[in-house]
Amino acid sequence: MKSPGRTSLCFMFIVIYSSQPTLNLNLEPIVHPLVLSEQAIAEEELLRQKRAVATNGPAAEEYTVEIEISFENSSSMEPIKAYLNNLSFPIQGNSTDLAASLLSIAVTTVCRPVGNEIWCSCETGYRWPWEKCLHNLTCQEHGSSFSRHHCGCLKGLPPNGPFCQLQGADVILRMSVRLNVAFPEDLKNSSSALFRSYKTDLETAFWKGYRILPGFKLVTVTGFRPGSVVVTYEVKTTTPSPELMHKANEQVLQSLNQTYKMDYNSFQAVTSNETKFSVIPETIFEGDTVTLVCETEVLSSNASWYHVERRHDIQNSSRFSVYTAILNNMTSVSRLIIDNATQRDSGEYICKLTLDIFEFESRKKIDVTPIKISANEETKVMCDNNSVSLNCCSEKNVNWSNIEWKQEGKINIPGIPETDLDSGCSTYTIRADGAQCPSGSSGTRVVYTCEFSSAHGARGSESIDVIFTSVGDNSSHKREVPEFLRHVMEMSTVQSTTGNSLETSKAQEQQANVTITPDPISVSEGQNFSIKCISDVSNFDEVYWNTSAGIKIHQRFYTTRRHPDGAESVLTVRTSSREWNGTYNCIFRYKNSCRMATKDVIVHPLPLQSNIMVDPLEAAIPCKGSYSLQCCIEEDEDYKVTFQMGSLSFPAAKDVNGKQVCYKYNFIANSVSWCPKNVEMFCHFTNVANNSVQSPSMKLNLVPGENITCQDSTIGVGEPGKVIQKLCQFSNIPSSPGNPIGGVITYKCEGSQWKVKRNDCISASINSLLHLAKALIKSPSQDETLPTYLQNLSLSTSKVEHEIISSPGSLGAVIDILDLLSTVPTQVNFKMMTHVLSTINIILGKPILRTWKVLQQQQTNESSQLLDSVERFSRALQAGDGAILPIIKTNVQMRSTVIKTGHPQNYKQSFVFSDSDLWGNVAIDKFQLESLQPEASIVTVAFPTLKAILAQDVQAMNFADSLVMTTTVSHNITKPFKISMTFKNNNPAGRGPRCVFWNFSLANRTGGWDSSGCYVKEVDGDHISCICDHLTSFSILMSPHSPDPGSLLKILLDIISYIGLGFSILSLAACLVVEAVVWKSVTKNRTSYMRHMCIVNITASLLVADIWFIVAAAIHDHHYPLNETACVAATFFIHFFYLSVFFWMLALGLMLFYRLVFILHDTSKSIQKAIAFSLGYGCPLVISVITVGATQPQEVYTRKNACWLNWEDTKALLAFVIPALIIVVINVTITIVVITKILRPSIGDKPSRQEKSSLFQISKSIGVLTPLLGLTWGFGLATVFQGSNAVFHIIFTLLNAFQGLFILLFGCLWDQKVQEALLNKFSLSRWSSQHSKSTSLGSSTPVFSMSSPISRRLNNLFGKTGTYNVSTPEATSSSLENSSSAYSLLN
Repeated sequence: MKSPGRTSLCFMFIVIYSSQPTLNLNLEPIVHPLVLSEQAIAEEELLRQKRAVATNGPAAEEYTVEIEISFENSSSMEPIKAYLNNLSFPIQGNSTDLAASLLSIAVTTVCRPVGNEIWCSCETGYRWPWEKCLHNLTCQEHGSSFSRHHCGCLKGLPPNGPFCQLQGADVILRMSVRLNVAFPEDLKNSSSALFRSYKTDLETAFWKGYRILPGFKLVTVTGFRPGSVVVTYEVKTTTPSPELMHKANEQVLQSLNQTYKMDYNSFQAVTSNETKFSVIPETIFEGDTVTLVCETEVLSSNASWYHVERRHDIQNSSRFSVYTAILNNMTSVSRLIIDNATQRDSGEYICKLTLDIFEFESRKKIDVTPIKISANEETKVMCDNNSVSLNCCSEKNVNWSNIEWKQEGKINIPGIPETDLDSGCSTYTIRADGAQCPSGSSGTRVVYTCEFSSAHGARGSESIDVIFTSVGDNSSHKREVPEFLRHVMEMSTVQSTTGNSLETSKAQEQQANVTITPDPISVSEGQNFSIKCISDVSNFDEVYWNTSAGIKIHQRFYTTRRHPDGAESVLTVRTSSREWNGTYNCIFRYKNSCRMATKDVIVHPLPLQSNIMVDPLEAAIPCKGSYSLQCCIEEDEDYKVTFQMGSLSFPAAKDVNGKQVCYKYNFIANSVSWCPKNVEMFCHFTNVANNSVQSPSMKLNLVPGENITCQDSTIGVGEPGKVIQKLCQFSNIPSSPGNPIGGVITYKCEGSQWKVKRNDCISASINSLLHLAKALIKSPSQDETLPTYLQNLSLSTSKVEHEIISSPGSLGAVIDILDLLSTVPTQVNFKMMTHVLSTINIILGKPILRTWKVLQQQQTNESSQLLDSVERFSRALQAGDGAILPIIKTNVQMRSTVIKTGHPQNYKQSFVFSDSDLWGNVAIDKFQLESLQPEASIVTVAFPTLKAILAQDVQAMNFADSLVMTTTVSHNITKPFKISMTFKNNNPAGRGPRCVFWNFSLANRTGGWDSSGCYVKEVDGDHISCICDHLTSFSILMSPHSPDPGSLLKILLDIISYIGLGFSILSLAACLVVEAVVWKSVTKNRTSYMRHMCIVNITASLLVADIWFIVAAAIHDHHYPLNETACVAATFFIHFFYLSVFFWMLALGLMLFYRLVFILHDTSKSIQKAIAFSLGYGCPLVISVITVGATQPQEVYTRKNACWLNWEDTKALLAFVIPALIIVVINVTITIVVITKILRPSIGDKPSRQEKSSLFQISKSIGVLTPLLGLTWGFGLATVFQGSNAVFHIIFTLLNAFQGLFILLFGCLWDQKVQEALLNKFSLSRWSSQHSKSTSLGSSTPVFSMSSPISRRLNNLFGKTGTYNVSTPEATSSSLENSSSAYSLLN
């Protein structure tokens, strides 16, 4: 193709060569010039078949020759194509020696000029090979395709060939057609002349017709059979389209002599190599549910099944269900489901999918066998406390889903099962002692049964008879105990012991008396019940509950409480299921002696509301129409079911279909008094115990019907735009009654058709697992059942991976299952964790990422839910006897370590995902690990694909392509770890990286990325180092929620805190110095003495508290305590001294209240001081000690991120907040009372002037300081609540940081006597003149003269009287104390 203006036509022809290589194509009148490509001729290839042209001719060889024809004018191409298509084949050679015959010619490739390029496209049935598509430029021609294996158009011919090739592999079509003529008997003889004549004529016609098929090789008549004349023949070609096959059949009919009377409508074609046939399970037992799956890329929903041995077509019935569907417009799938398979179902099955005249057939043989189990023969067991093992094994080693032991007999002796599902064996170890084999029970026979269950429903069992013999039955135990198991049982074993201990044990046995709830317990499923067991002694070692089957009830189901007169244990079940049906034993154990009481619990069947499936969920019904309502459950029990609408009740008709039972009612719209109207219908289930449950509602919208455009027999009717939901099992999606699909599908009426708006359907197998998970979390034996369930979940998920890929609902169901199971509070071992991560590895696989995106579009939190489940499983992981081995999967890896006693080593783990080209490291310093309990486990799980699944920050969509790593610790920790992590970043050219963590509490608790507490330590090429930590601020004293580190608010609060603390400490120190200087001058009466003593203690307490606050900040490194003991000490002293500030304020207020209100009562100074110090330091000490004593043993005294009282776990912060705010309220009340008393004094309330001055100063101090302190901690209280306004944080920090300055100004320097004392100390001359002036004035006119009495009293309130006493300090001190006392008495 040298010139862009030229047009090329490439074709191939098949030629039979016999003796001479002579070939003549008479094309000169049409084509000039004819160019035979040398490369094309060189690529001649010998085909795999040979054929003879004549019966007696020489052997012929068949060749395929590829030809390229180039045209100067593209208009010449179409006539050439038309000429070639009209040729009749075979074309004989040009001489009588039959040198060669041309069998067929097919145009494969056409090259045309497009602009300045040449586009070479393939004709129908041909495609460019994949390697040519990879190494050449492709073009997007209309109608061309580009898939994983081929393409339809290239820009230019490949320089080294070949041309376009046939698409698809060769198939042999087994075809037949009927001739409407009488059947001659000679056609049964293949050597007869009539047979050869028919064969020759028919093959010639077949060749002329089928040569147009792409990849056509040959056609051969194989025989004739009666039925008129039915011709059977085989066509070797690639798979043709139905349209092309019809065209070929028409040409066959035109090419055949009309005397044969060929029936055009009788053409049939069967192919057997286009269909995939699979059987689940591979090993089939009687009772299994068997699924045969027939799958082909031919899009057809017309499928049929045939059982060869029974010789009949299989139709839908109670045991057989056929479902056929087209998936994603790519694959046709037909399923045959056989419920409760029997040996009669063995044999060969044929699956046929029919498309037009084609039948795609596939065969498979299945073998159904019974479960055969080998077990012990009859066993005798002595009740001597020795272990005896019962064994049973299956003859076929398959993956059993469960092996369960049951027992039946007069006595109950449970054992411990040990099951190896991989080997198909189970051992049941029983240990019987004398207490379990009471007197008279020797020779009792108990039947133990091991039952094997397959994952597909089959069950097989084998029984072992065990005869129990009591020790010393004829010598010492003669008494009969007929109510032994029903009421009270005493168990004891004899051991070598001293006389004293033996007597003590006997005394305990004699004293102990266990009673249980006397009333019979009979409940229905879904209801709650409780059993109380009471012992009249409290001295016991253990209390536990178990079932008659020997299953020990987990302690989360019961509570035990001791009291002086005995003890009690209460078993509480909030949601009962049938598994709780049975006998329960309450056991009080003291050493080797036990007391036991038993109780029978009857749980009557009743469906839970969530297990009742209703149809419809909502529907529109024409006012003159009707609708069939139904409520279905997966059990056939004796229920009374009615349909209810308001106060009306309608009977239901029962319909049993396999395992599913449906109750139906045909609702007629005109039974309602008016229309349109919205009504709700319910199903009401009542059981034999007369308990009832109501189904979810069915919302019926009665409409006139004029605007109804969408009508469907399954979905219902609707108006344009109407959106309804249906349970998937009642929709158009195929489902088996015995194994229904789950979930909800949403339809919308668009035009005249219902369109699927949202599909949340769950596949049948996943839906079954989801129901089992919901039942498991309510089961009393969930701890024992969980390991087996996790194994089944892992196996089932891997088998139905293709269903999860195409079903977001199934993916969401698997996530829900993991979330449910992770809430089971049990220890997880390595094997269980392996099964969990195997399941997660599948649902995080790259093929399922597209399904995850659908879930994200639905704005659900499945990804966050999955991560939370993984963390819960990780926290429950226990090492057991050895170390925890790493778990390595393609899409998830887990590594861990166990903290041993002594000095732990640094925790370092590395993760490498070669498929994703990602790696990461995590490290924790050994000093961080020293605070952990021994045997605690640290688990890190890494995910390469989870980052693409978790919801992303809308403000930062360009997340780096990196791992997601989660690290958990098995035991509770009191402080967070500083965790260092290194990530490989495959997007180093992106914007600045951020280290983030997944915060489950964001976005309305659906989770989101959060950078608070994490920062980038280093960026080096393609890897980023991160450290996660937090910073503290002063507002942490009240706020359990700090502002985000690095934020402007956080920086502002830190600046205010540290500047304010500096001013406060200096101010408080200055206040103490001032008080020391003026102490003798200002404490001349009892009231002044007590006031200044309170001020000094308030100042000292706040000063020490501020110093401890600085210490607490100093022992932190990025918000993590460097020393836990120092952090606890700092918290204690901060708590104590801040409380002291408030209690000294309370002492000051109470003293003022006492001096002004109780004027006729006088107390000595020593008693007042004792009361003040007890209140100021005693009460804070008691509160602080109680707080630390109650919380520190559980290591929840301090916060995880600061040295201050805990809030999240224990609310210990309230031990500071409540006393402080109560004191503020009391002091404010006292201040109001004092001001009122001073402004309106009663007759006789006239204390001395110095007493009144002191009282003014006290009330002034309290009146100023208390509101300040009150406002401070009031704003602090506001910061306790998460999401509080930043203004509260700022005001609280400002007021709190400057408290010392406020005390200096308003509590100390504002006092006039302090001012006078300072002036007297530092300015003697000025004080002398002022003193003379005051002496001359006496007590007449105030310095600040105000005529108004109210103004005078306000001045007095703030200490501005202008009246001074000129007595010497000594005289004043003594005389005032005496006169004050008398004055109070007189007035």
